[in-house]
Amino acid sequence: MDKLKKQRAKRFGLQALWTAGTNANIFGFFSARLYRGPLKNLCVPGLNCYSCPGALGSCPIGAMQAVASSPSYSVSVLVLGFLMVVGAVFGRLVCGFLCPFGWFQDLLYRLPVKKGSTKRLRPLTGLKYGILVVFVLLLPNLAVNTLGMGNPTFCKYICPQGVLEGALPLAAADKFIRASLGPLFGWKLALLLAAVVLAAVFYRPFCKYICPLGAVYALFNRFSLYRLGFSQEKCIACGRCAQVCRMDCDPTQDANAAECIRCGDCVAVCPVQAITKPEIGAAIRPHVKPYKGVEL
Repeated sequence: MDKLKKQRAKRFGLQALWTAGTNANIFGFFSARLYRGPLKNLCVPGLNCYSCPGALGSCPIGAMQAVASSPSYSVSVLVLGFLMVVGAVFGRLVCGFLCPFGWFQDLLYRLPVKKGSTKRLRPLTGLKYGILVVFVLLLPNLAVNTLGMGNPTFCKYICPQGVLEGALPLAAADKFIRASLGPLFGWKLALLLAAVVLAAVFYRPFCKYICPLGAVYALFNRFSLYRLGFSQEKCIACGRCAQVCRMDCDPTQDANAAECIRCGDCVAVCPVQAITKPEIGAAIRPHVKPYKGVEL
C-alpha cells in the first residue's frame, strides 16, 4: 500500500499548493480588504469564495449568481462557457485537485476519528443537481427585489465556503465587520460546523451531496478529454479498486462515473495496471462484477 500512500500524499500536496496560490493575497487577511485587481475578473475552476481576503480570482458559482438577473447576461454566459470548457477537458479532476474546499474536506478526513461509510447513501448524490437547478439557476433569476436584482441564493444561504474563507477571516481582522454579523451569519456558521463534523467522519460529504459546481463537472465526466482508462482484458476482478474508492465508485463498472474525482487511488492499488491514469482518449466501460472478498 506504499504506492497508495504516496499517491494520496502527492495529491494532497498539489491541492495545498493550488489553494495557497489562488489565495495568495496575504496582506488581505490582516487588512480585511479584498483583492480587486484584474485577476478578480477571472474565475478559478474550484469553489473559492470571492469574499476571501486572499482570493485572487472569482468563484464561478458566485459569479453566475451575481449577474443572473442583470439586464446584460454576457458575463453569466461567459462564466457558463468557462465551466463548459473546463468540464469538457478535465471533468471532476477539478474536484480532486483544484478545489480549495475539497482540500479542506480532505484535511478534515485525516483527523483520527472513527470513519463511516457513505455507500448506502449513494442515491443522495442526486441532491446536488437539484441544488444546482434551484439555488444557482432558478432562484437568483426568479426571486428578485424591487430593483430587479436577484440574490446569490446558494452563496447567501447554503455555501459554507463563504463563512470559512470570507466571513471568519474578515471578522477576525475588522471589529466593525464583527459588530455587523447577524442571524444569517449564525445560520451559515452552523452549516459550516456541520460540514466540518461530517467531513471528519465521512469522505467529502459536501462534494457528494451538496456542491453545485461538482454537479456541473459531473455532467462532463464520461465525455471529458482527461479521463481514466480501463482494460477489461487485464482486469482480474480482485475488487481492490472499488474497495479503495472513497467516492463510492467501481471503476470496473464505469471507469469515469459521475462521482469520480480522478484522485488516482484505484490506479495505485490495481495489481495488474488494468486502470490507467487520466488520459486523452476514449474510455472503456465494461460491465465486470468484482470479487468483494479481498481485504486491503
